[in-house]
Amino acid sequence: MTSPTATEANAAPRTAGRTGTATPPRTATPHRSPSRWLSRTAVNGALLLSVLYTLFPLVWLLTAATKDTGSLLSGDAFSFKGFDLGHNLSQLASYNDGVYFRWYLNSLVYAGGGAAVCALVSVAAGYAFDKYAFRGKEKLFGVVLLGVLVPTTALALPMYLLASKVGLVNTYWSVLIPVLVNPFGVYLARVFSASYIPDEALEAARIDGAGELRTFWSIGLRMVMPGFVTVFLFQFTAIWNNFFLPLVMLSDQKLFPLSLGLYAWNSNTHAEPSYYPLVVTGSLLAVIPLIVAFVSLQRHWKAGLTAGSVK
Repeated sequence: MTSPTATEANAAPRTAGRTGTATPPRTATPHRSPSRWLSRTAVNGALLLSVLYTLFPLVWLLTAATKDTGSLLSGDAFSFKGFDLGHNLSQLASYNDGVYFRWYLNSLVYAGGGAAVCALVSVAAGYAFDKYAFRGKEKLFGVVLLGVLVPTTALALPMYLLASKVGLVNTYWSVLIPVLVNPFGVYLARVFSASYIPDEALEAARIDGAGELRTFWSIGLRMVMPGFVTVFLFQFTAIWNNFFLPLVMLSDQKLFPLSLGLYAWNSNTHAEPSYYPLVVTGSLLAVIPLIVAFVSLQRHWKAGLTAGSVK
């Protein structure tokens, strides 16, 4: 046997040190740099400013709705002193035989009924574009997308001329019919249909003997309900804030929505300052349905907005 050389003897301990239980290297304790804290503070500060910017008009509206004409004109609206909303509400309810709440009911009919029908039509159209194959489908869908690019104000005059031809001007239908179709809602509904409705579920329903309408109503519509709620919320907000279309179509004050009725009152404030409390209090009440709709349906809305984001 040959004895190990000096080089091999020196290398043996080093090899054992590498293959044996070697001491793990020390890792430096991570220190959060000041720049990271500054960036987090900057983001939180920006968010706080955004929240304040968003809530400031609402707080002002809440306090101003408790003031009389003198306090509003003197610049004392943003004050909680003498907080009493009941007086202005009683004036609002009694003015002109309670026409404000007639406008309120009209807005609920326009926005609620129009948004529900529009959401159903959009979901049905999006479902058809996604699940059925027919000639010219993509070209037709491209035409639908072109409708998104056309502003609604540009369509107000043509729709007025059409409504005048068929005798619908100054009726509920002149405001309801144009809002029953929303091209952007059809696009959203197609995205939701592709994300939420598997083809296997529809095929199973057809094998069981269900017709196409029954398949859509019992399976497709229920699966794509988050999309229905999303389209409903978007359209409800758009119709509730709609101003130009009712301005063109309506002349009877009993058919006015809230947006047009409050505009008419606000136009009279220059000659009659007593309208100021009515306009401010009416504007405060006009915000309530939007808040209720978003708070009550936000769970479905949040789930719907993330559809198709990870696939």
